[in-house]
Amino acid sequence: MTSNLTVLKLGGSVITDKSSAGAINYKAIRELASVIASNPRPMIIIHGAGSLGHPEAKKWHLADGVSEENAEGINETHEAVSTLNREVVKALREAGINAVSFPPFASALAKNKRLHYAGEKQIAELLAVGITPVLFGDVVIDTKLGACIVSGDQLAPYLARALSAERVGIVTSAGGVLDGGKVIPLLSRVNAGKISFLSSDCADVTGGMKGKVDELLALAEEGIDSQIFVPHELADFLNGKNPGTRVTNDN
Repeated sequence: MTSNLTVLKLGGSVITDKSSAGAINYKAIRELASVIASNPRPMIIIHGAGSLGHPEAKKWHLADGVSEENAEGINETHEAVSTLNREVVKALREAGINAVSFPPFASALAKNKRLHYAGEKQIAELLAVGITPVLFGDVVIDTKLGACIVSGDQLAPYLARALSAERVGIVTSAGGVLDGGKVIPLLSRVNAGKISFLSSDCADVTGGMKGKVDELLALAEEGIDSQIFVPHELADFLNGKNPGTRVTNDN
């Protein structure tokens, strides 16, 4: 396995305008790429779909599975998220990072909406030669449902487990888990049940903040903590600090 591996997820709310279908935030992507390039390390980068992917997936009801009736939505959704992925990879490469696209549609396999494989063997080989794979929330073949949507929030903890990541960072517009409008510095099973997870994003088919937290709490129980923070705290995270909310199994 690659030592000192970081899994970094860039939220769709950060790199797109989720209130406007197909709106890419090029400035935010370039700024994030610059920060990542200034602190090079073995890294897997995953990004959300935001306004490119969620509307299409919702339109075709892909979250419920795929049959002949809605199979046309696979290409439409995959193309939307791939468009965003190309821009992310382009910005990373222009910043000096040897980044390559690694589409889950072609590499991952799910069963009842849960990942069973995400290309970790291929990813390990890419990391070994200094390449940064860039994955994204995507349509994934599902052995029970035909196909389904697998979010970046599921990909990040899955790959962190599979490749024994040292750090997991989640960049969001919220900046962490909020309670009463304030960021909670530490989140575990002990206090998670007391928080009401509300989302105003009716187009998000992947569970919003609650879905994110559920995945990260399960990861923490396996000994891998994670941080949820805003974009301007990315440099702090890469420098070993713990901005935003730390999701942990510690009480």
